Amino acid sequence: MENKINCCSNPELGLKLNKEYWGNQYLAGEIGWDLGKVSPPIQAYIDTLENKKLRILIPGAGNSYEAEYLLAQGFENVTVLDYAKPITDKLKEKFKENSSICIVCDDFFNHVGEYDLILEQTFFCALLPELRSKYVHKMHELLALNGQIVGVMFNREFDKQGPPFGGNKEEYITLFNPLFKVHKLEPCYNSVAPRMGSEVFVRFSKKNENE
Repeated sequence: MENKINCCSNPELGLKLNKEYWGNQYLAGEIGWDLGKVSPPIQAYIDTLENKKLRILIPGAGNSYEAEYLLAQGFENVTVLDYAKPITDKLKEKFKENSSICIVCDDFFNHVGEYDLILEQTFFCALLPELRSKYVHKMHELLALNGQIVGVMFNREFDKQGPPFGGNKEEYITLFNPLFKVHKLEPCYNSVAPRMGSEVFVRFSKKNENE
């Protein structure tokens, strides 16, 4: 039976963003925000990292261009997570010869692990907005001491009723500030042209009990 707490559904919007929905979207090639390459702001951040042994998670991995780039740069401990089996099956085949990557087919909210870095790229915006507080708490749970969330979020609203779902800097500060220190939340200078002016680069570190 499907876990109703974790099921991404909203009857008012007529949306049920479950694993079947996402699997069908990817099979049909109907993911409008798929860039076909690593996101430039995330690529630029990865290029600053020196510790190749960082435990890195990419949730809602999709086609995993970021994971592919990490592996090309020599990172040794990359986990990609998606709960649509057509996606994870494709990734397992693609990376079957690479022992530096682990591909997990699971619901993000059920996932168990500990990571130094979680890369956010179009996962937050794919979740129904009512799950955002739960997302923040789960991220905090998955991160090790001093762990960080780094990535890109939209700084705009969309005409259609998602996904993707939009957001803004003020909302993100309100959401993350109780559990995370906000180190960076600013417009991306290196977005791809169609997204220029509508993305913010974020870097949040996990607050510990005494902070």
